[in-house]
Amino acid sequence: MSEKKIILTGDRPTGPLHLGHFVGSLQNRVKLQSTYKQFVMIADQQALTDNADNPQKIIDAIFQVLLDYLSVGIDPKQTTIFAQSGVPQISELAFYYLNLVTVARLSRNPTIKDEIRQRGFEESIPAGFLVYPVHQAADITVVNANLVPVGADQLPIIEQTNEIIRSFNRIYGPVFNEVEALIPEKCDRLMGTNGLEKMSKSLGNAIYLSDDADTVQKKVMGMYTDPNHLRASDPGKVEGNPVFVYLDVFGTDAQKIQEMKDHYTRGGLGDVVVKKYLNEVLQTFLEPIRARRKEFVGNQDYLRTLLQQGTSETRAIGEQTIKKVKTAIGLTYI
Repeated sequence: MSEKKIILTGDRPTGPLHLGHFVGSLQNRVKLQSTYKQFVMIADQQALTDNADNPQKIIDAIFQVLLDYLSVGIDPKQTTIFAQSGVPQISELAFYYLNLVTVARLSRNPTIKDEIRQRGFEESIPAGFLVYPVHQAADITVVNANLVPVGADQLPIIEQTNEIIRSFNRIYGPVFNEVEALIPEKCDRLMGTNGLEKMSKSLGNAIYLSDDADTVQKKVMGMYTDPNHLRASDPGKVEGNPVFVYLDVFGTDAQKIQEMKDHYTRGGLGDVVVKKYLNEVLQTFLEPIRARRKEFVGNQDYLRTLLQQGTSETRAIGEQTIKKVKTAIGLTYI
């Protein structure tokens, strides 16, 4: 077991996880859990930053996200899974960090700017949403992690985390390690089924890990392709075509996929044929995930106990972190 720790800043429980989550970080969580001490967080507090008027949405999704974690192969014997709201030291740590970053710097964060635009906040940005990079810095450092698997769109968050760490260490002394981002090698951001840049629950262009076979087939057959490929005989474009992007990510027969690309490019291969093959590929990929999900879906007591134990373990680590932080700052008089 390596001495490095991993903390996944987690997934916001606003709905089920999708294929984009898998290629963005879930696959690395599964791969690395046997090598490092790993923490995976369900970010229920962060989910409230733009769902404060609908907490039930988050409550309903928490155990769905936990089921998704278990179904893809995250092992609670190797990985500590915890709920953000059960570790109050994260919020305390974020409060100290807020004094080390300016509003202007937060507003320039590219990830935040993209999220604000997608949600149409304009000038009505919830303060909690604006400062969520600071909260993510606290998520990571509460266990003094130093390796974080993320998609490329989250790199500005890691950069800001390291800025905060450097500021804290410069002012109060060396308490935290800087953080390294781990980007997936094959694909770090999966486009949506409608051809938009990002697969997202809010954009309605996602294939979920929990989708049944019929739902997946329907979504695949309705996928956006090359709008100029009107007839099978027409030459088609492969680059940026979601069907071929998904085949590159999830397909295992590279030779067959390349032959289909060549055929599609010169003309004579219809979209329906390619989509049917993609459906076969995705069904093969998702079937073991569905099978594992069935093992846990009816055992609510087990899920609750698992989350409580992981949260308790993380909270104990957080208490030690806060003691170090308060000692470094000088808050030791009470």
